[in-house]
Amino acid sequence: MNKIIVASKNPVKIESTRSAFTKMFSNQVFEIEGMSVESGVSDQPMGEEETLLGATNRVNNVSLLSPEADYWVGIEGGSKVVGQGMETFAWVVIKSKKGVVSQGRTASFYLPKEIVALIKQGKELGEADDIVFKRRNSKQANGAVGILTGDILTRADYYETAIILALIPFKNPKLY
Repeated sequence: MNKIIVASKNPVKIESTRSAFTKMFSNQVFEIEGMSVESGVSDQPMGEEETLLGATNRVNNVSLLSPEADYWVGIEGGSKVVGQGMETFAWVVIKSKKGVVSQGRTASFYLPKEIVALIKQGKELGEADDIVFKRRNSKQANGAVGILTGDILTRADYYETAIILALIPFKNPKLY
């Protein structure tokens, strides 16, 4: 059995990790646990570099707390100003006990103007979603992507694809 530690207690991140590993390695059994750790970046990371750094810091921090694991997974959502709008996305970093580190990134999408205004005022995306869409704790449910697509694409689906992409080197170790 392989032990995976997700650097978050967010059930969406844990479930998307479980689903991605199970799809990529269907002949293996996984024990997955979430642990809260610091990202070392702002609550709402802005830009690719800060967001990737947050995911990397999460993986490094959780690997120190739980060194017996086989894999550590860090997922960090961020936003960036593009032209007149703002995109949101997430970076995934996966580290194995063998020291292999890989990254994957979600697709990005533009946020509604009202949410952008709240983020520019210092709100986190999840908090802005809750205000605009009159929800509670949407970041541990369907998130902005689920709300805006009518759950055609859920937050778990959104993360799962990026985790699968980050797992490619682990599935094909002879090529990497």
